Amino acid sequence: MFRQDRTNPSTAVSNWRGRRDAPKAWPSTAVSTWLNGGLFGAGPLVATGGIITQYVDSGTTYRVHAFRGSGKFVVASGAANVDWLNVAGGGGGGGYVHGAGGGAGGMQTGTGYAVSSGTYTVTVGAGGGGGANAGDATGHGTDGGNSVALGTTSDGGGGGAGAYSHDGNAGGSGGGASAAGTIGSASAGEGNDGGLGSSDADHYGSGGGGGKGAVGQDGTADDGGDGGAGATGYGITAAVPTYAGGGGGCSYDGTVGEQGAGGSSIGGGGSYATDGFSAVPNAGSGGGGTDFRGDSDGLGGDGSTGIVIIRYDTGLT
Repeated sequence: MFRQDRTNPSTAVSNWRGRRDAPKAWPSTAVSTWLNGGLFGAGPLVATGGIITQYVDSGTTYRVHAFRGSGKFVVASGAANVDWLNVAGGGGGGGYVHGAGGGAGGMQTGTGYAVSSGTYTVTVGAGGGGGANAGDATGHGTDGGNSVALGTTSDGGGGGAGAYSHDGNAGGSGGGASAAGTIGSASAGEGNDGGLGSSDADHYGSGGGGGKGAVGQDGTADDGGDGGAGATGYGITAAVPTYAGGGGGCSYDGTVGEQGAGGSSIGGGGSYATDGFSAVPNAGSGGGGTDFRGDSDGLGGDGSTGIVIIRYDTGLT
């Protein structure tokens, strides 16, 4: 498996020191062409792009290219079948009042994609912005951006609904609905639908955004729905990282109800009387919704940028 502590942006980075440490690590071999300030050009594939790390699992040495933003995967020479993870940007949570959670970005994985000499463009989708009162009193969150790599497109997460009787947006995972609205639907194979909002006569709870691992929770008369759980993806530690959690919906009355939690603690949580919470960076998760009483400019939480990871066997032993 991949190792999270050398890929996930929120954890430790590699301590490899390049040319200075090469003789210590490889005392009996000649150092081949140095690439990108950090890794050898030995093995069947010589490539650059993204944040490059290397690890050994069960006797196999893997090289990892993690793209936290758009860039190029450039194969200088050689050929290999690579594994990949593609996570799109999460949708923004709904703002103004009755804001629902944003849906997570679509998440797809695959193995055995053949690459050879050439340049492969990697597009990492940005997170959608949290909704506000833009004059039409909808407060809808913005959809996340698509991630595109190695012939695969993952759809950005759907924005969460804002205000009464509005629908969640469709996306990789769907955005949650406000009271009396309809859910945002998910792209097939990429995520799950958002949750419904409650239409109780006295209180309203907005739905949570869908996540890769579960649908968004429905809101109840007093409580905002939790965001759908994320799912594990390629990482580079035994503690495999989780991506694509939905944003939490809000409760209409913060003195009575509970705000929806972000899915898998990587989606943004819902809020009452403060702005919604934003999702964890580079997790492709949805932002939390808000019910901002007394201020029509309450902002939903922002969805987070996605991530693209490429790995392959170096052939080194």
